[in-house]
Amino acid sequence: MAAPVARDQELELHVDSLAFGGNGVARLNGFVVFVRRGLPGDTVRARVTKVKRSHAEAIAVEVVEPSVKRVEAPCAHYPACGGCRFQDLAYDAQLEAKQEQVREALRRIGGIAEPPVEPIVPAESQFFYRNKLEYSFTATPAGPALGFHRAGRWDEVLEIEKCWLTTDLGNAIRGAVRDWAREERLDAYDQAEHTGYLRHLVVREGRNTGQVLGQLVTAAGERFDRDQFVEVLRRFPEVRSIHWAVNETPAEVTNLPTTLLWGEEAIEEQLCGLRFRVRPNAFLQTNTAMAERLYEIAGEFAALTGGETVYDLYCGIGTIGLSLASRALTVWGVEVSEESVACALENADLNGISNAAFFAGETADALAELHERAGDPDVIVVDPPRAGLSNKAVRRLGRLEAPRIVYVSCNPTTLAGNVKELAASWGYTLERVRPVDMFPHTPHVESVSLLT
Repeated sequence: MAAPVARDQELELHVDSLAFGGNGVARLNGFVVFVRRGLPGDTVRARVTKVKRSHAEAIAVEVVEPSVKRVEAPCAHYPACGGCRFQDLAYDAQLEAKQEQVREALRRIGGIAEPPVEPIVPAESQFFYRNKLEYSFTATPAGPALGFHRAGRWDEVLEIEKCWLTTDLGNAIRGAVRDWAREERLDAYDQAEHTGYLRHLVVREGRNTGQVLGQLVTAAGERFDRDQFVEVLRRFPEVRSIHWAVNETPAEVTNLPTTLLWGEEAIEEQLCGLRFRVRPNAFLQTNTAMAERLYEIAGEFAALTGGETVYDLYCGIGTIGLSLASRALTVWGVEVSEESVACALENADLNGISNAAFFAGETADALAELHERAGDPDVIVVDPPRAGLSNKAVRRLGRLEAPRIVYVSCNPTTLAGNVKELAASWGYTLERVRPVDMFPHTPHVESVSLLT
């Protein structure tokens, strides 16, 4: 049966809800249309951009009748900037949508008729919450500028004057680097033409320590004065670490080997009463306050009594495992990033924790060797990337038959698929799921689940 709509056709649609990923969900005589920039309760005129047999995609070109849930976005760059999607949606409606997305994924993909989803934990701060931002350089008539990609565009960067996700300090550092680039007459990299020099600026803040790490990413060659760049950043007393990385590939990446230009190799952050050293490429949740809430929930679900062997899989710099160590017999962490493992080992020493060990390796491949070393796990904590657990990882996890699995997820669809497989093939039951809003005004939602 042919789809009832055609590409470039304009339709008047009523948006019922938000799909995971952030598009509005509308229906035309039962046929689903995903509407970019459509919010729940809106009536919009939308232009169809893609048609498939099961659904269509469209973009709202006019809000015919706005939803009562619409609010005024505070950021001058919204909605052109791709950094936020929902500044114009009331925060309680964002929370409602995210909680429902977790529930719906578990129902539709996980096959659970009544998922045990608990009330979502709201963010402590709706704005200025990020501890890390990656800015792209762009060319303007006034010279190089820094900002984010325009919404939906890979080849256009929008200059940002004030970002509502970072701090005043973060905004000031970005402005100072922009002024330096102009004074030095350096040119911004053009992603479409693959020409130019300045590519990215990464700013990481220890929100509980006040320490800052800055990283400049350029194309090949050293075409700037190191001392001048260091002097610009050292005007901010919070800056403790300054790095430079070179990207010779077309890909827009910042996770690269770095050269230390000045200061310490890493900065420190404090989480859950522990100290953590954070290097340029080490993974750390980008909302410090909510990371602490996330780890507290993981600890609650783990329900440790002091005698347990805990596996911490996809352990990063050891944040979750080390926060559990005082309540466990032993903690064993596995992480693919060698730099993160080095940080985890360093962080264990920094906090005087002697019952935690960390190893580098692909989780699915490392589990057999880990089991030989550590013995049977009582609790397994997993915090996989957005793609979730691979089929091999699920199989090897299931074979361990741990009494409790605590699953920290950043993607409800892959969580649901993993939960379904763990239930069908390995006899696990999903006992609890608590969504956590780490990233207000974005489509992303975290959750912590307990399987037994």
